[in-house]
Amino acid sequence: MVQSIAISENITSLNEVYARFSLRIADNEQFFPEWLEGLPEISNVEKESLDKVKNRYLYHRSAGSLAEDAVKMVVVSPLLELAGFYDSPFHIRTEEAVKIVVEDRDEILRGRIDALIVQDEFWVLVVESKRTTFSFSLAIPQALTYMMANPHTDKPCFGLVTNGENFMFIKLVKSDSPQYALSDEFSVYRRRNELYEVLQVLKRISSEIQISTYN
Repeated sequence: MVQSIAISENITSLNEVYARFSLRIADNEQFFPEWLEGLPEISNVEKESLDKVKNRYLYHRSAGSLAEDAVKMVVVSPLLELAGFYDSPFHIRTEEAVKIVVEDRDEILRGRIDALIVQDEFWVLVVESKRTTFSFSLAIPQALTYMMANPHTDKPCFGLVTNGENFMFIKLVKSDSPQYALSDEFSVYRRRNELYEVLQVLKRISSEIQISTYN
């Protein structure tokens, strides 16, 4: 009998993802250069906007934990807008339903992606946002599972996981032997506003995808 499994409730560890998809972490340091190399400069106006995002988040966080929807409004949405993902040639889909059939386990994994950025139907960026108290150790396996639902295997897919105060990027290449890599973790609690780097990586991903799509 085929089981229907909710991703958000039942995928809680990397080992569960590895077992279902034969997924492995890339051992090549050059697998994920997009978060380290060729990062674009950001303007003083953009830095001022990011300073406002950081201060606004810290203001609301000081009153207590923020729910997932608040994290989306206060942090995620401004970042996506500054990175240009709300404009041509991109389209955004929210609460995108996904279904993954795992035949050798008689399972169907179901869930909804918080925000999915696409270009010409190719998946560009999967955004998984969580409440402020949610652990990355749970968010990353779920984001990877959503990314494995990407119907296109010839292009990489990128992910962004955040709980509002911490951010991590994922790159996944879905193939006969799927593999992934993670960026370092960025935080709004460090003295330097690391949202600058988050925006730079988002812009780098945008540029990389547009180049690879039209070449």
